Amino acid sequence: MASKKRIIPCLDIKDGKVVKGINFVGLHDIGSPVEIAKRYEQQGADELVLLDITATNENRRAVHELIKEVAKVLTIPLTVGGGIRSVEDFNDILGCGASKVSINSAAVDNPSLVREASLSFGRDRVVVAADGKAINGNYNVFTNGGRKNTGINLLEWVKKCAELGAGEILLTSMDGDGTKAGYDIPMTKAVAEAISIPVIASGGCGSVQHIIEVFEKTNCDAALVASLFHYGMATVGDVKAMM
Repeated sequence: MASKKRIIPCLDIKDGKVVKGINFVGLHDIGSPVEIAKRYEQQGADELVLLDITATNENRRAVHELIKEVAKVLTIPLTVGGGIRSVEDFNDILGCGASKVSINSAAVDNPSLVREASLSFGRDRVVVAADGKAINGNYNVFTNGGRKNTGINLLEWVKKCAELGAGEILLTSMDGDGTKAGYDIPMTKAVAEAISIPVIASGGCGSVQHIIEVFEKTNCDAALVASLFHYGMATVGDVKAMM
């Protein structure tokens, strides 16, 4: 398996703590973002994603001080998402030490933001997070932390994002999120084949085998992992050793 495949732990942040839920609800407190970020870098993580999961619904910006603290202890790339609505927000988050910025609801509400951010900061700093769910045989895009079905076709949406200048798609299966039942292979495969930019698979990882499976069965470039690492069922090092 090619070594360019990336393992990316994900820290979902709420009230300054790392949390984890199932299907986007029922959140449990996991601990301090700074300590957890340090631990994952030491284990050999390729990148880290930090998502302020309630910022959009609470109509506020991501927590800048926390981002600065996490960025300070990392040498690996850090992607930050949550509550980002403008090019100014991109600038602020990158100024806090993030390497990339992830947008979800804001991209759907204002697709031109993807192009503006790409032109302002470079394509490689723009990540579009797409939360997908199978509805009547199609994949639909959801926003607002999985609360709102936009009715937009997922495959058409990721193609549009790539055309607008997104450098990467962070694809989360809402059906898989937190279930530990494995990545959504059909959805991930369909999205990765529809576009030429990198796709990060997310949602449902419950074992090292699930990570190997998503790399073997789809063209995704990276696997996002939360529960598996948070609950100590495996380390980043374990995954890399098996790969």
